Amino acid sequence: MSDFEKTIRYTFKNRAYLERALTHSSYVNGKQNSNERLEFLGDSVLSVVVSKYLFLSLDVPEGRLTKIRAKLVCEDTLYKFAKRIDLGAHIKLGKGEESTGGRTRKSILADAFEAVIAAIYLDGGLEAASEFVLGFMPPIEQIKSAKLILGDYKTSLQEVIQQNPEEHIEYMITDETGKAHNRTFTAQVLLNGQAIGSGSGQSKKEAEQAAAKEALSLMGYETD
Repeated sequence: MSDFEKTIRYTFKNRAYLERALTHSSYVNGKQNSNERLEFLGDSVLSVVVSKYLFLSLDVPEGRLTKIRAKLVCEDTLYKFAKRIDLGAHIKLGKGEESTGGRTRKSILADAFEAVIAAIYLDGGLEAASEFVLGFMPPIEQIKSAKLILGDYKTSLQEVIQQNPEEHIEYMITDETGKAHNRTFTAQVLLNGQAIGSGSGQSKKEAEQAAAKEALSLMGYETD
């Protein structure tokens, strides 16, 4: 537990909050003892912190702020944040969830990340929670460049293609491998029916993002 506190750079006064945040419902009898209620609170705290960060940093219309915030707090992004602190290694899981790859499952990691935010908020207040969340936010200049927006390569590719109204893109899943709980998908992105990029991922969405990233890279756009 102390190792994880060092990783997140926050020491709990009441470790019970952190214990709860790291407890998946499969580990305990009854959801009341799991991290699900903390996840609910953490989602709201996250939204407030990110909203303030964007409001104070970006002079753009409300619709654009909403779109950027959605990318910064979506499951895919929280999953990436969770992996940066090796959150999966610290979650308490039931045997069934453990045996089916729950420790690396995107939804479990993203939810636990929100629960950790709530735990810090309850233990140290909004300032502590804000410091934790903002430690994961990309520099505002990187957000402005739209090079990111946090790895949403499909949106970036769509914006490039829309510059030529006669062009259109579509995605096709070309392969699926692995067992049901641990599948790998391969996707192609097609421009006017011609493949311009391919990629793989643990979900169809990830595979499509990877395909769009390759397409952008081949077109000469910076993607990393």
